Amino acid sequence: MKHEATIIDVPAESSSAMKGKAPLIGVARDHTATGSGGYKRGLAIFDFLLRLAAIVAALAAAATMGTSDETLPFFTQFLQFEASYDDLPTFQFFVIAMALVGGYLVLSLPISVVTILRPLATAPRLLLLVLDTGVLALNMGAASSAAAISYLAHSGNQNTNWLPICQQFGDFCQKSSGAVVSAFVSVVFFIILVVISGVALKRH
Repeated sequence: MKHEATIIDVPAESSSAMKGKAPLIGVARDHTATGSGGYKRGLAIFDFLLRLAAIVAALAAAATMGTSDETLPFFTQFLQFEASYDDLPTFQFFVIAMALVGGYLVLSLPISVVTILRPLATAPRLLLLVLDTGVLALNMGAASSAAAISYLAHSGNQNTNWLPICQQFGDFCQKSSGAVVSAFVSVVFFIILVVISGVALKRH
C-alpha cells in the first residue's frame, strides 16, 4: 500500500524583504526623536525670549531704585530733608541683588542659545534649572524685603511709632514702589523659566 505524501511549500521571506522591513523601525524612531526635538526647540526659543524680558525687568528695578532720591524744597539751618535708597540697607541690598540677577540673566543667554541649537542635550538645560532656581530665591528675597519697607513707607506702623513718609516724599515712594513691582515681574519670569526647564528635561 502506497502512501501519497503531500508536500506544502511555504514561501520563505527573502533576505531582501527582511532587510526592507528593518529601516521602518529606524524611521519611526527618527520621526519620534525629530518631533521631540522640535517641541523642545520651541521651549528653548520661548526660554530665550523670557530671559530677554527678565533682563529688562531686573535691570529696570535696579536702575529705578538706584535713582530714587528726593529732597524737599524746604530746609532749616541745620537740617535738610532728603530721602534716598542708600538711607535704607534693605534698599541697598535690593539694588545690588537685582543688578546681580540682571547680570546672571545676561550671562545665561549663551547657554540658552545652546539649548536652541541642541534641544535634546540634557546638561545645559539641567545647569539652567539649577542656576535659575538659586537666582529666583535671591530675586524673591530682594523683592519681598523691599516690599515690606515700601509698605511701611506708605502706611507706617503705629505700634512702633513709625510714621509714613510718602505724603512728604511722594516721588521717592513712587519710584521705589515701581522698582518693587518690576522685581516681582522678574520673579514671575523666573518661575516660568524653571517650569520650562523642568518640562524640557522630561523624557518623552
